[in-house]
Amino acid sequence: MTSPLSGTPAVVLMDPCGPSMGFKPQVAERGMAVVSVYTMPREHIQARYPDHTVGDTVTLYATELDEIRARLAELGADIRAVVPANDVAVDKADTLAEEFGLPGNGARLALARRDKSAMRETAARAGVRIPRYEMVEDAADIARAAREVGFPAIAKHTTGAGSHGIRLLSEPQDAEDLSALHRTDHFGRPVEAWLVEQYVRGRELGVNFFSHDGAHHVLDIWEYRQPDNRDYSFPYWEWAQISQDDPDWQTAVDYVRQVLDTFGVRIGPSHTEIKMSAGEAHLIELGARLPAYPMIDAWIAHSDLDPHRQTLAGRLGEVPRIATEPVKFDSFCGANAIRNDGPAGRLVEIRGLDKVERLPGVDKLVVRYRPGDMVPTTTSIPTIPLRVSVSAPDRRSLIERMAAVRDTVEPVIEPVC
Repeated sequence: MTSPLSGTPAVVLMDPCGPSMGFKPQVAERGMAVVSVYTMPREHIQARYPDHTVGDTVTLYATELDEIRARLAELGADIRAVVPANDVAVDKADTLAEEFGLPGNGARLALARRDKSAMRETAARAGVRIPRYEMVEDAADIARAAREVGFPAIAKHTTGAGSHGIRLLSEPQDAEDLSALHRTDHFGRPVEAWLVEQYVRGRELGVNFFSHDGAHHVLDIWEYRQPDNRDYSFPYWEWAQISQDDPDWQTAVDYVRQVLDTFGVRIGPSHTEIKMSAGEAHLIELGARLPAYPMIDAWIAHSDLDPHRQTLAGRLGEVPRIATEPVKFDSFCGANAIRNDGPAGRLVEIRGLDKVERLPGVDKLVVRYRPGDMVPTTTSIPTIPLRVSVSAPDRRSLIERMAAVRDTVEPVIEPVC
């Protein structure tokens, strides 16, 4: 029996959905088959990304590595690259790439680049600065672990993402009633362990690099701005690029280079979230893959970086342009997260929506809910009612334009009794 793709050059994309669907046309442009492997539960990805199969030559649903290996073997394709298109399967992508003899970051530290338990253990062994932490496999142990770590503390899923299910534990009472704790992670999978760690007060930065052959090239750094100085569990209020003359720029760059070396990142994009406290950086999370909103949109709109094309080139064994030429931006970029910080309710309207898109520098609106929809309290990226991408000629103008957006638009939400 002839295999479906017998001998056909192909690229395996691991969980390409949302912004990472941009890999598919790049693969097709090269005349290769798009083999998309989805490791998330099928019902979860179909509900959240109903168009996820668009552009696939072959769509596979498989969770465990043995099943993925078997399904790929049945295709008989000439696999030229394995690309982690989403953080859910970064570890599996690099494990498969190594088994196929293809470019990647290797299997030895693959799990540490994904699972927060292994991530913290690897960092601690290498002397990378991290918050105090404990791992627990039973939610009933979160309170004890928080007392050991010290308050304020943060509890998060070891396999989570997008701030889904994160709990800020400001004082012992916050750790006692955990009845509302999420039991499935951002990807719809059961939670098997929690990371309980010190809450680091300070500035939160997202540091983006592109690595090739072990050399790390900084792309940009984004600040996760907050409305005030209160502790928070959900970091997304405003995103804004910082400049190279920012006092934290070089410290962040040097620290993240150490992180990338520690975790064996040698190829492709990375997005590392850190906290700056008293002039020192602390690792929050390493993502050995492209970031999501709003960075990819900003790069495509306002730089000469084509993130999907260059990521694919590196995984195919080519030298991506970013390895030889620094990325150039024509604007400072940022975004607003217009949240629902109150109780859940029914959306009446988004007041000012018709005006905000005409404001200077507004590049894109992402509207999550329509009038009549139920809007939950915003606790994760998928529950942000409105996101607004903004650009400006300099950072000061960017901050002013984002403030104008916030002054113009407002979700009107009616409580439901």
